[in-house]
Amino acid sequence: MVTAKELEEKLRTGLPSAKIRCSDMTGGGDHWQVNIEAKEFAGMSLIQMHQLVYKILGDWMHAKIHALSMNTTAAKD
Repeated sequence: MVTAKELEEKLRTGLPSAKIRCSDMTGGGDHWQVNIEAKEFAGMSLIQMHQLVYKILGDWMHAKIHALSMNTTAAKD
């Protein structure tokens, strides 16, 4: 089980400028909705943004997180 704080901290390791909101969709700590706005996404396509998030989460996507829904946007300066 992952907490919202743990998930946010994990995402922040690769997206230090990000504004992150994590919502546990089922209360079980393995189905998450995340909203991420980050400068690091600048110039990336939606697919590239999502690939970066999956890369940051790494093994968590196999071991701790069963489902992940995300909204990603590049932060405006």
